Amino acid sequence: MTTQFIPPEWAFEFHGHHCPFMPIGYRMGKLAMEKLELNEREKDHGFFVFPELGEGHPQTCMMDGIQVATGATYGKVLMAKTFYGKLAVTFYHPKKGAVRYSLKNEFVDEMGKHEFFAYRKRGVEPSGIPAEVTNDLIQWVYNQPDDAIYKIEPKPDFTYTPVKGSFNKTKCSICGEYVFDRYLRMKDGQPVCIPCSGYEKTVKIER
Repeated sequence: MTTQFIPPEWAFEFHGHHCPFMPIGYRMGKLAMEKLELNEREKDHGFFVFPELGEGHPQTCMMDGIQVATGATYGKVLMAKTFYGKLAVTFYHPKKGAVRYSLKNEFVDEMGKHEFFAYRKRGVEPSGIPAEVTNDLIQWVYNQPDDAIYKIEPKPDFTYTPVKGSFNKTKCSICGEYVFDRYLRMKDGQPVCIPCSGYEKTVKIER
């Protein structure tokens, strides 16, 4: 069979390259929406996604596919990574409940035998891999039945309370830039932003 959930070409353009994991995430998002009986992509702020992926592994491309499929985007603060380093995602709607999708080990092992990953392990970026190699793997993924790829777990006890939105902001007394109030710190009795506060460690950039 070939899945009905094939991402549009613009999804690959948004993602930046062709690879198997963006389509895997897209399909996962569409299946989760079906499971939760959601008929359209999230327009506002009512559907939340919690990827368990981390950093430094190629499967994180799944998250772009999930955003395209569901409308639960990072920019709308509807996606938050847990950094567990696992190939799983929990989808939550306050009125519909929650469901967790994960990639089956057998699927991951079989997919890992493909020539595509020989290139990746040599440090070749996806855009530098021959198109026929990449497309062959993507088509192989499309041909796999849903139940061969995904493990599904209802999460009846899952709850989440998003941060309440606010337009309230104040000028930092040091740099003069606006800061949304929940991020203000106090220094010498004056409101300041986090970078000017000296309370937080600066981000270390490794080179």
